[in-house]
Amino acid sequence: MWKRQRLFHAMDFQSLMYPCFTICRIFGMFPYKINASTYESSKPHYIVSTTVTCVYSVLQLTKIYNIMILISKQNFEQIIKGISGIIYLTLNNVVIIITYMLSSPQMHLLQTMSEISQEVSLESYQKLSRLIHAKDIFGIIFLITQVCTTFYQDKLYKLNYISMLMEVFSIYLHMFGFEIIMLYINCVCVLKACFKRINDNLIHVQRLVVNDIKSSTTGLICHIQRNQILLLKLKALKEWHLKVNDTVQMLNTIFGLQLLVIIVRSFTNFTFDVYSDVVRWQDGVFISFDIHYLDMLSSSTAHYALKITLLVWACQTGKNQAQEISTTVHDVLNNINDEQIKNELQLYSLQILHHKNIFSAKGFTIDASLLTSVSN
Repeated sequence: MWKRQRLFHAMDFQSLMYPCFTICRIFGMFPYKINASTYESSKPHYIVSTTVTCVYSVLQLTKIYNIMILISKQNFEQIIKGISGIIYLTLNNVVIIITYMLSSPQMHLLQTMSEISQEVSLESYQKLSRLIHAKDIFGIIFLITQVCTTFYQDKLYKLNYISMLMEVFSIYLHMFGFEIIMLYINCVCVLKACFKRINDNLIHVQRLVVNDIKSSTTGLICHIQRNQILLLKLKALKEWHLKVNDTVQMLNTIFGLQLLVIIVRSFTNFTFDVYSDVVRWQDGVFISFDIHYLDMLSSSTAHYALKITLLVWACQTGKNQAQEISTTVHDVLNNINDEQIKNELQLYSLQILHHKNIFSAKGFTIDASLLTSVSN
């Protein structure tokens, strides 16, 4: 078991997701237990998750109420910061509640992911683990450092219980949204590995077909037997591809609303941070660049850029890998003479046309066009 869960040496879906699952369990986002490869509900973990959700929801509502009271007595700049804080806390509360409510569908999604990824090669898992484990570990370290540095610069950390509680509360909010995105990215990477494995198998079928056509020594019986084997292999690939397609839709359904809220929250919070830290009101509007604010702004920008870039990269490369399958299917179709295999490939092509395999958040497509829209 220790070998199966070594860092950077994943052997299956569970060992690949082990660091992410561990971090999610610490933050009350993983109320399940894993028996072999089966994901089951865990009453103790659900109690922890329920307690954490209730406590932090109450803390957020209390903090929102306090901010609303304070901003009624402040100047315009403080009101802007207060509104930014209210939006940030409200959207965070929405994400936490949605995540808790979707715990059961998420468990079924992880079970499905574990089943459909069994055909992924060990080499692919090894390569994925170097990326995913490094991303999960160093990403969380970067986020903790960034949040603690911000609190230190703002001089909010004091040696009293209330300040320590609020600091832990704020760190939890940052971690929660970050881990939701990391979990989603990990799932997208596994689906991309499944698409790649399917495409590699189709390329192997194409090579067998081409070699069979070029070979003049192959007898009629051997030719028929090989075609039957290829037909069975194509049917198996088509069935696997259909399961992966359905899992993509399931992933979009379960994580769609959470991702949309997190993306909106990130851009809204970043916009308010830039406005409140750079724009000053004093006998009119003027721009002020303070080194302290610029340091905070650069740190905040790095945080948002890291999340959005990783998210867009995973979804865009996953989409590209899924589209390559269509090209490969048509290449095989152009090189085959057997009518049964041709019919199977045509059905496979129609199946691909009915499944676009786009990663989205409630109709909002996540790909390279997202970065283009943001930059514009």
